[in-house]
Amino acid sequence: MKKKFETNAIRNQMGRTEHLEHSAPLFLTSSFVFENAEDMRASFAEEKERNIYSRYSNPNCTELIDKVCQMEGAESGFAFASGMAAVFSTMAALLNSGDHMVAAQSIFGSTHSLITNFFPKWSIGHTFFPIHDLAAAERAIGPNTKLMYVESPTNPGVDVLDLEALGKLAKKHNLIFVVDNCFASPYLQRPIEFGADLVIHSGTKLMDGQGRVLAGITVGRADLMDKVYRFSRITGPALSPFNAWVLSKSLETLAIRVDRHCDNALALAKHLETHPRVAWVKYPFLKSHPQYALAKKQMKAGGCVVAFEVKGGLEAGKRFFDAIALLSLSANLGDSRSIVTHPASTTHSKLLPEERAAAGITDGMVRISVGLEHLSDIIADIDQALG
Repeated sequence: MKKKFETNAIRNQMGRTEHLEHSAPLFLTSSFVFENAEDMRASFAEEKERNIYSRYSNPNCTELIDKVCQMEGAESGFAFASGMAAVFSTMAALLNSGDHMVAAQSIFGSTHSLITNFFPKWSIGHTFFPIHDLAAAERAIGPNTKLMYVESPTNPGVDVLDLEALGKLAKKHNLIFVVDNCFASPYLQRPIEFGADLVIHSGTKLMDGQGRVLAGITVGRADLMDKVYRFSRITGPALSPFNAWVLSKSLETLAIRVDRHCDNALALAKHLETHPRVAWVKYPFLKSHPQYALAKKQMKAGGCVVAFEVKGGLEAGKRFFDAIALLSLSANLGDSRSIVTHPASTTHSKLLPEERAAAGITDGMVRISVGLEHLSDIIADIDQALG
């Protein structure tokens, strides 16, 4: 019998030990022992699948990877110490000196910096394309282009990209199509169904959901993940067993948490649309969102992030942030606690002004990660801060 998402998230766990524990135990060990010399030789020769060293694999990490693979419809995966470790390791494992990648203009600030400031040192080139210009994306593809990278919804402007069209374009040109799915989570969106070869998550966000641990994960095609795995077992960005255990338990409540996040976020977005001190509001499941129909096609609900602009520009935005009383001023998102962020001066501050403008980030933009508090309390704090 095919089980539903929520059931698999709870019941997909490692086999019980001789103690018959109900909840998966922690395996806080750096290494594993062998029965004899032949067992050790065969294990290192990869003639058998077993744990050798926790930098390579660990039962807690394996449980988490298996769970996310099942959620995303992926063949294989690897868990990392942070979301950016997943982004870097995935790209570095698949790109060689002289290769070129195309990426959407609107991506996380650290990912943008990685592509523009570090990969050029290794002669890995890049071209950014406007997020809704498929023709520009195709023009950016050259004979040495190997990979296409996008986020949807985007950070921080919550734009929605046409994953199916981009997936077809990537396939046409034999590119590896990589999608950062952390704003949606596998509960709301499954990019592999739209043509993605690999899907990346910052497990720090909705997957954990309570601001406790850093984590990242990449899942997707087995042949590509084998390259990512072999790069990562040597370079050492693996997730710790404890953090993997925390995340695996967190995924048991992902669906119920994200449902509440989405309900609160949509209600807040509708409220802000009517506020006299707000210039504009963007949320994927708001009917005024430019890609509303596309969001409805690709996503189950709109996610936890709402973007809006305070009238009055940068100074008005600063007054708003200084007046916030209940919500947290932080750069994280997907937390049970609502968080407000000013992208232009924090998460995307390293971008040049023209780069921020190209990504749709204005000086007065506010990004709210809507949490699980009572909706009336969230709205009351935002209203008093807006004045």
